[in-house]
Amino acid sequence: MVIDLYVFLASTSNKKFILMTNHITTKWLGNMAFESNNPSGNNLIIDIAPEDGGEGQGYRPKALMLSSLAGCSGLDVASLMKKMKLEVEEFRIETIADITEEHPKYYDKVTIEYHFKGANLEEKKLQRAVDLSIEKYCGVMEMFRKFAELEIKTIFHK
Repeated sequence: MVIDLYVFLASTSNKKFILMTNHITTKWLGNMAFESNNPSGNNLIIDIAPEDGGEGQGYRPKALMLSSLAGCSGLDVASLMKKMKLEVEEFRIETIADITEEHPKYYDKVTIEYHFKGANLEEKKLQRAVDLSIEKYCGVMEMFRKFAELEIKTIFHK
């Protein structure tokens, strides 16, 4: 397994930026399955459904992108909830995506629903946490903006 994290220092005017590059190795396991590593050292299996010629033993590539989107933003929101000392009984993100009909098929519209459940939710602060994630912190969200229309919903449950 090869995992590298490259760090470069770039300078623009008086500002310095650290540029990071992830190196992911994805290995064919046979048939339609692949194993892919992660900079954290964890591996995952990518496969397709049996009706498409796979064995259905892993994540579907496009659906994995949606998991990455929800996971990235969810980590931001969870971190902000902790910093703001917000009490939430349940937090989940539902991601619903429309895919184009023509090849290459890709997500052209994605709806992201942030669901919060709790007796005493501080709705304005939770909305602020969501807004900060989608507008400032979530890099995966920024990538999705390049190719898909995004619809964001925040739903509070008592």
